[in-house]
Parts: sequence; structure tokens; C-alpha cells
Amino acid sequence: MRHNKAINHLGRKSSHRKALLANMSCSLILHKRINTTVAKAKALKSYVEPLITKSKDDSTHSRRVVFSYLKDKTAVAELFRTIAPKIADRPGGYLRVLHTGFRQGDAAEMALVEFVDFNDAALASAPAKKEAKKATRRSRAKKAAEAPVAEAPAAEEAKAE
Repeated sequence: MRHNKAINHLGRKSSHRKALLANMSCSLILHKRINTTVAKAKALKSYVEPLITKSKDDSTHSRRVVFSYLKDKTAVAELFRTIAPKIADRPGGYLRVLHTGFRQGDAAEMALVEFVDFNDAALASAPAKKEAKKATRRSRAKKAAEAPVAEAPAAEEAKAE
């Protein structure tokens, strides 16, 4: 039975798995998107998202904690300087996993992992936020019907003068 064993071991010993996830995390942070298998993508998502949350608080302690996971100065600097300010208002869900098909050699299911706020194509194609309409059609129709009635007495007064 595998009760309460939520971590995917990815067919590796713990030290190999930690090194794999640290290297993939650094690549993701530096390149903003990577292509990998679905199993690794899901494991990477649960590995990186807490680090991104820690990066919102730019303190020495949080930098040291993140560095203990990533073990790469450039990735830590990129995370705290570039990524953290851009995702500061997002309450979670920093990564997107898109299934891309199957690998040619062994038919492993592949996925594209990317930051949600750094996909320029998706941000450009998304429609700009429109202002919410305050009135329904019915109430607009009433206002339109009332408007000519209000204008008519004004026109009659002008004629009378």
C-alpha cells in the first residue's frame, strides 16, 4: 500500500531526484519555459512554486532558503529580481503545464512547463480587460425612451420664447 506517499520518486534515489529538480528549476527560471515529461513537469511544479512564493519576500533569509534548494546564484538572482516583482500580486499558480504529445523514441508523454506571466504570445492574444457594463439592455432601453420625452418639453419651451 502507498498511503500518504504523495511524492513521485521518478525512478531515482533521493539525491539524484533533488539534483534533477534543482537543475530543472534553474533552467526553468533562466529560460522561462522548458520541455520535459509530464511526470517530471508535475514534480517540478510542486518543487518550484513554494520557492516562487518565498521569493515574494526579498530578505536575506528567503534568499538563503531558495539558494539551498537551487544551488545556483544566477537563478536565485533572476528569481528575485525579474520573476518575483512580476508575480507579486498573484496568489499562486505561477506555472502552466501544457501537454505537447509523445516523444518519438519511447512514446513518453511530453509537456511544456512555463511561467504564466511570462508567456508573451498568450498575453498578447488575450483581449484587454473591458470595463464592466453597469446597465442591462432593458434599463438602457428605458433610458433611451425617457430621453426623447425629456428633450421634447425643452424644445417646446424654446419655441414658446
